[in-house]
Amino acid sequence: MAFLAIMFLVTATLYSSVGFGGGSTYLALLLIWGIPYSIFPIIALSCNIIVVSGNCFNYVRAGNLNLKLLLPYLIGSIPLAYIGGSLPIEKKIFEILLFSILLFAGSLLLFNFKSYDVVKQSYRKIPLTISILIGGIIGFISGVVGIGGGIFLSPILFLLKNAKPKHIVTTASLFILINSTFGIIGQLTKNEVLYQIKDYWYLLIAVLIGGQIGNFLNLKIFPTRVMALITALLVLFVATRMGIKFI
Repeated sequence: MAFLAIMFLVTATLYSSVGFGGGSTYLALLLIWGIPYSIFPIIALSCNIIVVSGNCFNYVRAGNLNLKLLLPYLIGSIPLAYIGGSLPIEKKIFEILLFSILLFAGSLLLFNFKSYDVVKQSYRKIPLTISILIGGIIGFISGVVGIGGGIFLSPILFLLKNAKPKHIVTTASLFILINSTFGIIGQLTKNEVLYQIKDYWYLLIAVLIGGQIGNFLNLKIFPTRVMALITALLVLFVATRMGIKFI
């Protein structure tokens, strides 16, 4: 299990460097390592919260919070993240959904990684209803599978040219934090043996360390676009690894 902890640390490092939590990749790693399926979402969502909490603190403190950008997506996502988290899902369907999410999200991120350091003069205003709809769809998918959803929201906002990069990254981090919290609340409505998570405490420690390293790399060393590219390649690698498992 030491190697699994290292993989969680690396995942947290890369994802946190671009404002993500890493939930989708944690789930894939748990699946590959044969961890009991019933506690997948709780572990992944808990790791998400640990990783993005540091991101959120740093981004908000730096003055990058844009509530007008964030709130419509949260209005759509919060109730549906809870509903999605409360729904039971068969393992085979879960595997297919997770593979699709990794492949799609990794491709989106790879396509958009250069946007993370681009400063534009003008941005598009997205209609309120569209923002709420996007948030709702992402929230529901996130709740069902057990991820925060920022890995979808961030590339979509970059594609739509919805705001400055620093505002998008901050929005994605807060979106993950709040979605993961409501996703866990939804998961707790299921009668699962949640006390088992104590056996995987070392994974929580690993992502705590990785999250701090990722923040440091982003703030002090590497440009965000470089970390976004590396993260995209990691997501696609894990998706490929899952795809091979299906063959």
